[in-house]
Amino acid sequence: MNVHSRDLRYFVTIAEELHFTKAAERLFISQPALSKQIRLLEKTLGTALFERDRRSVRLTAAGTTLGRTRAGYWRPVTPARPRSSRSRLTRRPD
Repeated sequence: MNVHSRDLRYFVTIAEELHFTKAAERLFISQPALSKQIRLLEKTLGTALFERDRRSVRLTAAGTTLGRTRAGYWRPVTPARPRSSRSRLTRRPD
């Protein structure tokens, strides 16, 4: 199984929006490309994550489980703060 963090980010965005086009806009990718990636993710996982029809998108039981699982593990990564250059400049050599 080869699931990338990008695929999980795509899943999370669709789960939040429950709309592929809006999710694609948020992700700055085309809607067909997003749909293709989600189909590949579903194929890799061996289960559907979303129920789709012409008017709506809903999470399946597996999608809900993945969403709950990711809530504990999938957090946006906050970049570490760079060290202040000021602290290096104010030190005087011994």
